[in-house]
Amino acid sequence: MISLTRLSGSAFLLNADLIERVDSTPDTVVTLVDGTKYVVSEAPEVVLAEVVDYRARIVARAPLFEHDASGARAGGAGPAGGSTHLSAVPSTAVPTTAGRRAAPHRNRGADS
Repeated sequence: MISLTRLSGSAFLLNADLIERVDSTPDTVVTLVDGTKYVVSEAPEVVLAEVVDYRARIVARAPLFEHDASGARAGGAGPAGGSTHLSAVPSTAVPTTAGRRAAPHRNRGADS
């Protein structure tokens, strides 16, 4: 959520994920994906900065999924003291070096 100010001076929180566009007409009008419009006192650049900061905070709080060769999560144990492993990671084509092609993905049936 981002904090914005109505022209009357009252502050409110807005779900930044629902913003479709921000117009300057000359007042700043924030239009949501459902068509709801809010006229706010912040300039469009300030609204943009608020959205960018909001998304940066979300990314900063996300867990890191760096794994070592064994599949264990780097940096210690996972939830409840157990190690975190990737299970059921789909096998896909691997990027190749110049002049070489990756082997196509083959589904393994019950006979493998």
